[in-house]
Amino acid sequence: MKKIGFVDFYISEWHANNYSMWIKEAAEKLGVEYQVSYAWAEEEISPLDGVSTGEWCEKMGVEHCQSLSELCEKSDVIVILAPTNPEKHLEYAKAVLPYGKRTYIDKTFAPNLEIAKEIFAVGEKYGTPFFSSSALRYSDEVAEIKDAKNIVLNGGGSNLEEYVIHLVEMAVSLLKSPARRVKVDCFGKQRICNVITENGAKAAMVYSPAITYSVIAENSEGEVVHKAVKSAFFVNLIADMLRFFENGIVSFDVQETLEVMRLRDGILKADKAEGEWIELN
Repeated sequence: MKKIGFVDFYISEWHANNYSMWIKEAAEKLGVEYQVSYAWAEEEISPLDGVSTGEWCEKMGVEHCQSLSELCEKSDVIVILAPTNPEKHLEYAKAVLPYGKRTYIDKTFAPNLEIAKEIFAVGEKYGTPFFSSSALRYSDEVAEIKDAKNIVLNGGGSNLEEYVIHLVEMAVSLLKSPARRVKVDCFGKQRICNVITENGAKAAMVYSPAITYSVIAENSEGEVVHKAVKSAFFVNLIADMLRFFENGIVSFDVQETLEVMRLRDGILKADKAEGEWIELN
């Protein structure tokens, strides 16, 4: 049985609570042996529900590590969570990646492109295989779309800064061309984020706290398809995570993660300059 260690800012949160169950189910389905065995969190008490790390570990049947180094030493593979606190990911990566153990880093990968590059540099220094992705990349609906030329992506969440990552991840995985410039139009709490890529393809990402995820795509033949995202994308992500833990091979070009961060940076910058086209470096 290979043992997974969870690293988090505070452990009692949606991702940690659900990943444990999905990992068990995915391992059984894939015929591999993995279980969440260790957990460490920087903050002892979750601000979401007041549950302590010790209480969470007891409930989940997981060993509570008293230090991050203890977790890294005991674990076979590692999952860095803190999905709402990407500003912590570089600090955790600097502690985890030197152990050389295959690692998944949850979305949002980093607070900005500069720090994302620093994390990549740490991984390269120690030769540690790792990857990061929004779960929306793994939706069946996105996977079914081929040869996307122009796309409209819809999705929500409580705030643009944290949840736009899902729209950006889908855009980058579909368009396969670096973004050249972006523009954001604001409608109260809602946004339309326009993107033009190096090869002339276009994307509009419609963000609103009130809408669910969907994809509209036009291919090079002019055919247009619309797909509401209803598939089990988190389950698909967990399955791919376990495959990565098995063979160390990421299922997509990891450089796309840097492009995701680059585009996200551009959107957040354009959000502060409403209606202006921002050229991306």
